[in-house]
Parts: sequence; structure tokens; C-alpha cells
Amino acid sequence: MSQAVLYDYYRSSAAYRVRIALNLKGIDYESRPVNLLHSEQRGADYRALNPQGFVPMLEIDGHRLTQSLSIMVYLDQVYPEHPLMPRDPVDGAHVRAMALTIACDIHPLNNLRVLKYLSNELGLPQEERDAWYIHWIREGLPALETLAKPGAGRFLFGDEPTIADVCLVPQLFNARRFNVPLDDYPTLLRAEENACALDAFAAAHPDRQEVPT
Repeated sequence: MSQAVLYDYYRSSAAYRVRIALNLKGIDYESRPVNLLHSEQRGADYRALNPQGFVPMLEIDGHRLTQSLSIMVYLDQVYPEHPLMPRDPVDGAHVRAMALTIACDIHPLNNLRVLKYLSNELGLPQEERDAWYIHWIREGLPALETLAKPGAGRFLFGDEPTIADVCLVPQLFNARRFNVPLDDYPTLLRAEENACALDAFAAAHPDRQEVPT
């Protein structure tokens, strides 16, 4: 297998997820930063590779894969060691539901392109933009806490990290950037603490990535 290539941005939640998943699977990869602040993802060269113009994009096994959850499902199917989802269908559905609570219901409303639109096209001041961001986190995290609690162990489900934890850690990183209080979510915080103690999560942290210039 040739080395995988991850088109990456250090503070992208979706790219952060894929970095964690690659690390959990023990897959070596080259990170190629795409500067979202400079809109490099919209350039013709990058759109020729990924028509959506999003990160992450992963080149692996001769394939070009997009969308973080789709990438993680591929990795789990092709590289089954250290599984990201339970084998039991009901448990798997529960874990995916928690992951999607973040990846579909919280994160898309708060990603950089939405925040730029609020500022640039709609002319919202920073205070109102921040209020928008905080609102959607506060909508999603209480539900996730309730969903996770019955089956949680050291992690959001049981005692091994799953795709749900891979989505959780970047989301809580972003929540802290916007000073969102998290004390009401002890199940989430326990899972995050245990996850971040693992090398696979720690090595994927934005502070340990190349910052594009």
C-alpha cells in the first residue's frame, strides 16, 4: 500500500476526525494542508480533486475518498483491526446515531463556511455570530448526553473508543474555543478525557498539526 494522503486543515473538525481514525487504525499518512481561511479549498486545482471543495479528502488504496464519516466507514471495513463500530447491529445503530448527532446536527450549522456566510453575506456582527454558534451546541450536547448515558463506559459506548468518540472530541474542542460551559455533560467529559489519554487522539489534536500560512 502506498502512503495515504490526507488533505487536511488543522482546525477542521471533520479532518480532525479522520486524523484520529487513521491513528487508531495505525495507518501512516501524509498530511497536505489546505488553508480554509485563504479559501484554497475553492481553487480549481483542489476542486478538480474534490468537486465539493471540502476537507478532508483522503487518497488511499488508489481511491479518493471524501466526507469524514464515509471515510471512517471505509477504514473500518477495509482495516478491521481496532474497530470503530460494534458488530451488533443495534449497538452499531446506536453508536452511529451518536456520531450523526454531532456530524449532521451540530457541526454543519457551525462550520467555517456557515460562519463566513453569517458575517460576509448577512452582515451579522461577531457577537451575533457567536450566539448562533453557541445555540446549536447547546441544542445538541444535552441530547447527546442523554443518548450516551445508558450504554456509556469509559467511552460513549462501552470501554473502547468508537466512531462516536471520534466525532465527540473535535466537537468539544470547538465548544471550548467559543467558551461554551460543559459541566452539565459528565458522560461526554468522561469519554473525552479517556479518549484524549490515547496517543491516537492526542496526536491528532490541532495543536500538533502544521498550521498553513
